[in-house]
Amino acid sequence: MTCTLAIFDLDGTLVDTLQDLADTANQMLSEYGYPQHPTDKYRYFVGDGLGTLIERIVPKGSASSSIVRCTERFLEIYGNRWRRKSCPYPGINAMLARLKNAGLRLAVLSNKPHRFTLEHTTHFFPPDTFDLVLGQRPDVEKKPNPQGLIEILSALDTPASTCIYIGDTAVDMQTGRAAGVFTIGVLWGFRDHQELADHHADLIVKHPMEIVHHAVASA
Repeated sequence: MTCTLAIFDLDGTLVDTLQDLADTANQMLSEYGYPQHPTDKYRYFVGDGLGTLIERIVPKGSASSSIVRCTERFLEIYGNRWRRKSCPYPGINAMLARLKNAGLRLAVLSNKPHRFTLEHTTHFFPPDTFDLVLGQRPDVEKKPNPQGLIEILSALDTPASTCIYIGDTAVDMQTGRAAGVFTIGVLWGFRDHQELADHHADLIVKHPMEIVHHAVASA
C-alpha cells in the first residue's frame, strides 16, 4: 500500500494520560462518597467516551441524574489537572517528526471530549503537527463507529487504501477496520497484545519507530 495519511488515537497512543484521568475520577468519586478505584483499573474503564467512563466507575444502579452530575464534576476537575502528570510516550515526538518529514499528513481521532483533545494536541505537540484533530462531539457517533474517521478521510481528500489508523484498544481496531483502513495496535498504551490480536490489528508494534518503518516503506 502507499501510505499518505496516519490517523492516531490520543489517550494511550500518543499521550500517557492514565494518572490524570484516574486522579480526576477518584477525586470526583470521593467528593460524592463513592468508592474509588486503583489507577490500573482505569486502563479498562477509559477508551469508550466520557459517558461510558462515568457509568463504569459509579456504583451500579446509580440514577441518571447522578451520572450527569458526576460527569459535570469530572469535567470541572479535569479542566484544572489534565496536564499535571500526562505527557507524550517516549519516542512519540520523534516518530511524528519522521512521518511529517517523509511527507505524510497526520491527524487525531479520539473519544476524549473535543475540547480536551484539542488542548492536549496543542499543549503537547509542536504547532502544525496535525492536519486535523477531532475529539468526541455531540453530533458524531463515538468510536468504534467509523463516522469520525471517515470524516477525516473526506476532509483531507484521502482514500482509505492509503491511510493507517493507530491505537491501543479494541475500539481503535474496530474503528479502523469499519472504515477500511490499515490498523496498527501499539503495546505501550492501556491494553495488551491479546486484545489487539483478538480484534484483528493488521500490525502490532512495540516502539513508535516501527510505525515509521511501516509507513515510510509503504509510501
